[in-house]
Parts: sequence; structure tokens; C-alpha cells
Amino acid sequence: MSSGSERKDFAATKMMKTIMGNYFGELANGPQQGRKTAWCTSVGPAELLQSLGYNVYFPENHGAMLGATRMATDLIPLANAHGFSPDICSYLTSDIGSYLKGATPLQKMGLAGIPKADVLVFNTNQCRDVKDWFQWYARQWNVPCIGIHTPRAIGDVDAPLVDYVAKQIEDLIGPLEAVAGTKFDIDRLREIIACSRECTLLWKRVLQSAANVPSPLTFFDGTIQMGPAVVLRGRPDAVQYYQALVAELEQRAAEGQGAVPGERFRVYWEGMPVWGKLRDLATQFIELKTCVVASTYCNSWIFEALDPSDPFRGMARAYSSIFICRSDDEKERYIAEMADKFHINGIIYHDSKTCPNNSNSRYELPQRLRERLGIPYLVINGDLNDLRLFSEEQTRTNIEAFAEQLTEV
Repeated sequence: MSSGSERKDFAATKMMKTIMGNYFGELANGPQQGRKTAWCTSVGPAELLQSLGYNVYFPENHGAMLGATRMATDLIPLANAHGFSPDICSYLTSDIGSYLKGATPLQKMGLAGIPKADVLVFNTNQCRDVKDWFQWYARQWNVPCIGIHTPRAIGDVDAPLVDYVAKQIEDLIGPLEAVAGTKFDIDRLREIIACSRECTLLWKRVLQSAANVPSPLTFFDGTIQMGPAVVLRGRPDAVQYYQALVAELEQRAAEGQGAVPGERFRVYWEGMPVWGKLRDLATQFIELKTCVVASTYCNSWIFEALDPSDPFRGMARAYSSIFICRSDDEKERYIAEMADKFHINGIIYHDSKTCPNNSNSRYELPQRLRERLGIPYLVINGDLNDLRLFSEEQTRTNIEAFAEQLTEV
């Protein structure tokens, strides 16, 4: 898609729909096949759970689906009525509202509802909300809720921190064996971690394809294409998918095909997606010939530190290195590197009302980076799921003004 031509879908997406459909089918059929189901936070010890034979379900993926289908706004008040504040994570409140109402997009994928957990496993590297979220279901179903307490505002991911988190991961083995009725196999874990690392390196190549000018990929594409990296890492079908997608993106880059026809400007997206407005926002940026080429969010599933030769410390290092749990100094350094690598003209910060842990416009970071990089920024007020907190008209006007500002830099 050189300048003036129409954007076209990725051929690999058909393959993604197949493997994701198979995944949800496994969740639906697991209980009849005697397989236990473990819930896992999106940056939790999924590899360990797979090694013990669990079907692994990620409720944050369900939260994103509720946002993207625009079901969330009607479901959140049900959770609020049960005592959950409107100010906390709208993934949590929309998911619990979905459970209370018995309405979910998973019903279109062969599941009667969300899969009942036999055990819930969290990692607080993202926020405390995931623990509260999982503990609510543990009380509903009278099943164990166990997890990892990762420090926040991490500077160096040093040896004492890695040892502390790794010991917590190892301590999960006994309780997980008891629920699964199987014995832990270190060789099986090593095999899954090797596969997971291969998946994550391919996902990195997918995202780094956007460093090409013009970019064959946008942030909005990435939010869709990341599905297998989130829920299927550690499995060969995810590796096969990203091999196909990388080949397609590299071919497009070689031919100079841009995801945004006539690309003029390149923008970095910092913070959560506005799930219910992805299509509208993507369309507006295409109209402005502005490509959102990179984001912190999509890069959150690159786990290069995974190490099959040292599985527990590798998982600890990988899952403690994600952007959301790092110090502001580390966040500033990271975004500055991304701005250089992806040839960024400006930065958009999404201040997501119910996700303060992944909103980085509140403590002067945009101003420091503007001074450091010499490029403009825009703060968008909204939310990941609750569209009552998002002003479409105001956001559209602000983005138009921002694009005009980019022409003057």
C-alpha cells in the first residue's frame, strides 16, 4: 500500500482466528475431558500452569473483549452495585458484571459463559486489582487463589529481586499439583518456556516491523494481532502464527507498503487502548495520514528474559521487567529509546480513568520527555472499557489539532 492505495487486511489473520477458536474450544470442552482450568493474569506464570496440564484462561483478555464489543458500559454498574467502586479497574468491574448478568461474547465461541476456575493464579506486577478480582471468584466458587507479589516502581531488575520473585513462583508448585492431581515435570516446563520465548521473540519482530518507513503495522493492528502472544504463548500454534505474520510484514516492508496510505507522521501511543473506540480512532488516524507505529501496551508481551536453562529465575526476571511495574526513570528511558527507534514525531498519552497504574501522564513524564526529545505530546482522557468516561467529540478535535501541530514541528 504505497501512497494513495487502499489498506488491506493481513492474510495471516485467518490463521489467527482458527487458532484462537481452537483455544476457546479447549476451554469449553476441558471439564468433559477431565482437564482442570486455571485462571491466570496476563503477565502471570502461564508456562508453569501449562506444564501441569491446566487449560489456562486469561480474564483480562475477556475484559478487553467486553470493551471492544461495547458491552462493558452496561455491565459495570452491576459490579458497582455489589460494592466495587466505579474508580477501580473497568476490566474487573465489566468482567464481574458480565458474570452477574450471564452475558459474554464467549457465548459466540462455544462457551456457556466464562470457564469456572479450579484455581486462580495472579501476579501483582500490573496492579493490586488483579488479586482482588481473582479473590472475588475464589469466594464465589470456593476454590484456591494463589499468586506472586511483585514489587512496584522497580529500577534495576537485580539478583535479590529476581530471587525473591522466583522463590514465590516455585512455591506455587505444591498447591498447583494438589489441584491438578499431577506431578510437576521440570523438563516439560523447560520445553514450554523455550516455546514461549520463541513466540515472544517473533512477537517482537512483528512490532519492530513498524520501524520501517512507511510502517506496515499500526498500534491498532497490534492490539488485535497480540491475542496469541497473550493467551497462547508456550504453544507451537502461536509460534507458527507469528512466523507467518512476520513473513507477511517483512514482505510488505520490502515492497514499501504502508499500513497508513500516504503516511506523513509517526506517533507513539502510551497507555491502555480505548477498546470500544479502536476502529474509530484507527480510521481518524488514517484520514490524517498519521501512523500510530508503536506503543508501550503491545510491547508488554515481549519476554526476552525467559530462559529454559533457568526457568524460575527467567520467568521472574521477564515478568518483573514489564513497563507497568518499573520506576519513572526506567519508563522515561524506555520511551525515549522507542521514540528514536521508531522515528516518532509525537506522543499520545491515554489517561485511563480506571487504570492509574498504566496511565503515565500524571507525574510530569510527558513534560520531561518533551524537554528531552523536543517533540509534542497530547493527553487523551478516557478509559480502557468505560465509554462514559470518554468524550468522542473532544478527543477527535484534540487529535486533529495535534496532527496540525505535527506539521509545524
